[in-house]
Amino acid sequence: MNFYNNKICRRYGIKISDNKKSPLVRRNYPPGFHGPKGRGRLSSFGQQLAEKQKAKVIYNLREKQFRLTFDKAKKLKGDAGFNFLKLLEMRLDNVVYRLGLANSRPGARQVVNHVHILVNGQKVNIPSFKVKLGDEIQVRPKSQKSKYFENIKQSFDLKDLPSWLNFDIKTFTGKILHEPKLEDLDQSIDSQAIVEFYSK
Repeated sequence: MNFYNNKICRRYGIKISDNKKSPLVRRNYPPGFHGPKGRGRLSSFGQQLAEKQKAKVIYNLREKQFRLTFDKAKKLKGDAGFNFLKLLEMRLDNVVYRLGLANSRPGARQVVNHVHILVNGQKVNIPSFKVKLGDEIQVRPKSQKSKYFENIKQSFDLKDLPSWLNFDIKTFTGKILHEPKLEDLDQSIDSQAIVEFYSK
């Protein structure tokens, strides 16, 4: 994890990877001279902005990608905040992370970019690719033999798998069982604050 990400973790009080050496463990307060005094109270706008920034960091997206996803969610029927988080969850890089094929979303993005992943038997190297119900996500057979994926195989823990996904570690194949439900989404993100931020 680089220096910038260390600061981000501490600023928003979040972990963006499964790394046990997260800076949040060592310094559970914001960066900067006044950090140890804790997190000050924010205005309504400040809270909305902080939630937006936090979600961007969690899902490893730039502002343009983040806003485009929100605009798509707003056009769907139902609650915009729920639809927004659901679209973020169903990005291919996030699914690769959720399946345990990377210990962070930036790592999952690299796995996808380096063409290690097949979707329904086809090579896909676009991290933003949206998976759908019934899709099969598999590590390319050639890639499965690499040291990286051998290590994944040794450390894989089925209990960490979300209920909307299935994964067979023997064949390195996952499947989308259903779209994420409310209880499957990141409860640390206040999606309504993000909706309010973009609605101003």
